[in-house]
Amino acid sequence: MSRLRIIWLLKAFTVICALLFITACRNESGSNSAPETKNANTSSASTQSAEIDYGLFCRVECKDILTLQASPISIKGKVGVIVSGNFPYGLGTKRLAEQSAKAYFPNIELVVGNGNSDPVIQTSVVDDFIAMKVDVLVVDLVEKDTVNPALERAKAAGIKVILIDRRTNTEVLTTIKAEDVEVGRKAGQMLVTLLNGKGNIIEMGGTSASSTSIDRNKGIMEAFSGYSDIKVIASQNAHFDQSTGYKVMEDLLRRFPKGQINGLISHADVMTMGAIQAIKEAGREKEIKVVSVDAQETGLAAIETGAIDAIVAYPIVMPMGIIAAAKTLAGEPLPKSIELEAPIVTKENVERYKGKTGY
Repeated sequence: MSRLRIIWLLKAFTVICALLFITACRNESGSNSAPETKNANTSSASTQSAEIDYGLFCRVECKDILTLQASPISIKGKVGVIVSGNFPYGLGTKRLAEQSAKAYFPNIELVVGNGNSDPVIQTSVVDDFIAMKVDVLVVDLVEKDTVNPALERAKAAGIKVILIDRRTNTEVLTTIKAEDVEVGRKAGQMLVTLLNGKGNIIEMGGTSASSTSIDRNKGIMEAFSGYSDIKVIASQNAHFDQSTGYKVMEDLLRRFPKGQINGLISHADVMTMGAIQAIKEAGREKEIKVVSVDAQETGLAAIETGAIDAIVAYPIVMPMGIIAAAKTLAGEPLPKSIELEAPIVTKENVERYKGKTGY
């Protein structure tokens, strides 16, 4: 073999080796592309929001209305929530609003204010949120109409207004709540049943100017109508306050001695807890049937002990209020009203509701 032929063969061998090395490198690079794509998908999945839990009080129609078309994590904007006060319902609303926004809508900026049971304070908070340029305002009103001028200012600034828990006469995007007339009717009918249609009743209301008290009273009176042996011998407001509930009931127990009160119907557990303390201290538990509204944890515990005979559960409007705000930010329509369930809780079914009512 000539020297030139040997040199040519060596060059050819070198070229072949180089081509084999390049092909191997390309194959190795291609084998790493799938794990990179998988890692990216895994990262994306970790940013998904939790599956929405609507709770016990938002049934089929409510869920259908509030089902989002947009992806929860795609929804952005600033939402202001204003609760009505520092009593258990208000504090529960605040806590569940914060939890819901964090769990389901990580890109919504949430700001929370408190009306402190004072319409003047709540009006000021609304104006503060207007200045903060929130996109949606979710409000549990202290009183039926007092805050309406501030709500009108919010609407004029382009802010969408959603009401929870209480209604007002001004036009808003939607109102989400259990219907208080029906709540009162259920409570009143339950007490009629417990008393076999006969007895002297004490009604303990909340505040005279709140739609909650106005409507629950209407429902209670409707339930009592037609029962000539059911008599409301006193009706007093305890302002959704436990200590006031205690004082009001203590005074009424002195005013109506043993045997003259057969039933107590209270518009809210927070007042009921004060009232049943007064009843217990007077030693009159066995003579007075007690029906309440709300189903906060202390009320449910009182059902278990027999201190309260029945409660009409009134739901905290969360996560429903936050979901409605998210739908609004996403440009999705809402009806003028969304109704929540208000079931009756007794010793027979109390286990179903323990730890589920939010306050």
